[in-house]
Amino acid sequence: MARIIHITTPGGPEVLTYKDIDVAAPAAGEVRIRVKAIGLNRAESMWRSGEYIEEVKLPARLGYEAAGIVDAVGPGVTRYAVGDAVNTVPAFSQNQYGMYGELVLAPVSAVVPHPPSLSFEEAASIWMMFITVYGAFIEAAKLQACDVVLIPAASSSVGLAAIQLANMVGATPIALTRSSAKRQLLLDAGAAFVIATGEQDLVAEVLRITGGAGARVVFDPVGGPGFGKLVKAMATGGILLAYGALSEEPAQLSYLDLLIKLPTIVGYTIWSTSGDPLRQQAAVAFILAGLASGALKPVIDKTFTFDDMVDAHRYLEANGQFGKIVVTV
Repeated sequence: MARIIHITTPGGPEVLTYKDIDVAAPAAGEVRIRVKAIGLNRAESMWRSGEYIEEVKLPARLGYEAAGIVDAVGPGVTRYAVGDAVNTVPAFSQNQYGMYGELVLAPVSAVVPHPPSLSFEEAASIWMMFITVYGAFIEAAKLQACDVVLIPAASSSVGLAAIQLANMVGATPIALTRSSAKRQLLLDAGAAFVIATGEQDLVAEVLRITGGAGARVVFDPVGGPGFGKLVKAMATGGILLAYGALSEEPAQLSYLDLLIKLPTIVGYTIWSTSGDPLRQQAAVAFILAGLASGALKPVIDKTFTFDDMVDAHRYLEANGQFGKIVVTV
């Protein structure tokens, strides 16, 4: 028997429920993992509250990222053996699998070797953020050393990963944050410039920094009323990748700015990269190389225990973290 967390109704953190289950032996193409650490993601709180891009089939498991030890392997699985240290990457539906548990099943297509230089807590924090940014910057935007990139919500785990990866390829990351409270933290994290959007004129600052050229790449998880300002701050012919919807308000955009800036606006999710075996393999290799060189580093804000998952979700939704929230098991 092992404890898992599931939901039987959508709602706030309090709907997360612990349950003792007999975890089945892995089927063909599956591995069973004794979990040591879990990385939390905004996608999971949206799933829990019924606001995710995929319809939730209740009762539902949840959780994408886990790090642990292989406990058993299913028929046909040859890549991993009992005792191997592994991680899971977001490459499955939470209607099928969930990593919030002491012992979990995972599809082998979503399992990667544990980076030997990292702790379980660190490894549980890296894959969602770095694969998301890799797919957006390297695959979609073809980010180059000459590029300037705007990073809203820069103190999130994905925002910090975007800063690191931009620096890794030699681009110039401009971190956007609501107030100046996290300015120094973002500069220390590698941001070339920080703009406090609640205190400064976003468009004027970007144009000042870029000598009037604007930013070629925008990586936005927010949307909402500020969306149009991001387009105004872009270089002509730039690309804006929308990968989240943190604002509950409608995105506001001047139609005329589309004719002036001629932007490419792309809805982006991690699944196009993590869900394709070859692209996932390339992303993992890129990230492992970045970790080995020191260009990419885990950033953990706070750690909770498995017993405190409700509090961990409350903390996640308070939007005050700087980096990843991790739960130890």
